[in-house]
Amino acid sequence: MYEEFARIYDELMEDVPYRAWADYLTGYLKAHGIGEGLVLDLGCGTGTLTRLLSGEGYDMIGADCSDAMLQIAAEKSADAICTGESDILWLQQDMRSFELYGTVRAMVSACDSMNYMLTSDDLLQVFKLANNYLDPGGLFLFDMNTAYKYREILGDKTFAQSLPDCAYIWENSWFEEEKINQYELTLFIRESESGHALYDRYEEIHMQRAWDIDEVKELIGKAGMKFVEVLDAYTGRSVSDTSERVLFVAQEQGKQRI
Repeated sequence: MYEEFARIYDELMEDVPYRAWADYLTGYLKAHGIGEGLVLDLGCGTGTLTRLLSGEGYDMIGADCSDAMLQIAAEKSADAICTGESDILWLQQDMRSFELYGTVRAMVSACDSMNYMLTSDDLLQVFKLANNYLDPGGLFLFDMNTAYKYREILGDKTFAQSLPDCAYIWENSWFEEEKINQYELTLFIRESESGHALYDRYEEIHMQRAWDIDEVKELIGKAGMKFVEVLDAYTGRSVSDTSERVLFVAQEQGKQRI
């Protein structure tokens, strides 16, 4: 997953408002007393958000299951000294089994990475690990696409785009009973060979699950964490029936403050 797609991911995601997301997350963390220290970006992809948070003064760790995504992330952060960013630790780890050397002050997970958790057991395991690796009272902020977005915006629709060095066809299939959206991606990526422009074709299949808010709240509690709030993502507004993305906030419980 995200192997060949990683090569063109940033080009296709250039409209994602990472700067606005980073500003919102930074503002939320600082408002809750977390203005510095170690922060984990879980499902960091090519590291765009990770680098922005690093630029805000956090000591960042980026974790992702895709080696291809992390290779690009590491290449993009190679000029960290020139840009004033701190060094970022990149870890190839599945969010269901990630390990850290110690605890962190906060964790974030953006761009619907958590929707890739398809079962209650998987999502519960992520929350248990988050609770284990957070400092006492530390926060976990993560966003999720909603059923409304999958059903009304993406479901059973096909999107296509042609760019100078690549093109894609993105077919969506929404399964209402299972609350699963399946992405079938057909990628055409330009290769150079003997001076001629050739396009190689690749195919990837991705699956994401829409989670009810009450389901997520229950699993946060089962993991031993405290549910803090859920908001319309990156706006601060209350969740509505037409929210396409929501932001959950959970807090570590169980460790004693020193």
